[in-house]
Amino acid sequence: MLDKLEIFESRYEELSAKLCDPDVASSAEKYTAAVKELKTVEPVALKYREYKNCRQELSQTRELISEEDDPQMRSLAQEEAAELEKRIASLEEELRILLLPKDPNDDRNVIIEIRAGAGGEEAALFAAVLYRMYSMYAVKKGWKTELVNVNDTGLGGYKEISFMITGAGAYSRLKFESGVHRVQRVPETETQGRIHTSTVTVAVLPEAEDVELNIDPADLKIDTFRSSGAGGQHINKTESAIRITHLPTGLVVECQDERSQYKNKDKAMKVLRSRLLEAEREKQQGMVAAERRQQVGTGDRSERIRTYNYPQGRVTDHRIGLTLYRIEDILNGDPDEIIDALIAADRARQLEENEN
Repeated sequence: MLDKLEIFESRYEELSAKLCDPDVASSAEKYTAAVKELKTVEPVALKYREYKNCRQELSQTRELISEEDDPQMRSLAQEEAAELEKRIASLEEELRILLLPKDPNDDRNVIIEIRAGAGGEEAALFAAVLYRMYSMYAVKKGWKTELVNVNDTGLGGYKEISFMITGAGAYSRLKFESGVHRVQRVPETETQGRIHTSTVTVAVLPEAEDVELNIDPADLKIDTFRSSGAGGQHINKTESAIRITHLPTGLVVECQDERSQYKNKDKAMKVLRSRLLEAEREKQQGMVAAERRQQVGTGDRSERIRTYNYPQGRVTDHRIGLTLYRIEDILNGDPDEIIDALIAADRARQLEENEN
């Protein structure tokens, strides 16, 4: 581990010097690349420097203990040494985590697709609840939310809704949300007070960059149609909505949120690229041996990952066995406790794999 850390510190010094180089500073491409790499290297290098400083302080304190004749001073030095040992152990754990392979998608924006599953109108209503939860969470994180496509039921629910969340680290926080979300509650239409169980599927896709996929225009069938839903005369008169079919895979993407046909096409292409990239990622994961698959899933849409039980006020994440009795807070845009626990479980799995 120390050899790796030395490399990080050396690279940090190189990049810091490079940013002061006039040749690099005058080139937007070189400067941006250096800043991007520095952002990755800096946390490890600075943490390693803190670790080395603590080790040096501990060494000096131990020398003082061995040389000090005054019992009171020796006792104080021993207490200081004990605190330094605890801090060093903590720093070693932090450094192990920092050295774990980083998901290359973690800093990307995301496209979230929510679809009503079993449960009819009740499932559609809960799809709207989840959309509200993610939208409120995005606001708290300072992220931007943009609707891509909505297929509503007319009663406040969504058969399907897709939207983009733009912001630093969006995918790293939301990637574990993919899967089946189950809700247990008494619907407003239920006269006898019986609890119904409904499901909603959530897919979280990292936004694909243009350079990652070469999509042949000949492979696309693009149709225009009139938007549905509220919007006044414009919706009734203008065919601004876009439907793109990727002929080789049969993937279909629709976008009707914008009034501009061009903007709808641009958004639809972003979703299509992300879906194709995700399909390729899932194909690669399928080649991995079963025993090495992640215990905390990030892409299996058939996996029941979480249950929201309204009568008991609890939310249970089945992947890590976590139950919290604060359903109202979570659905009001505060799922951080669950997300933090999922990230910690995934890191623990990676650390265990590295040790084995």
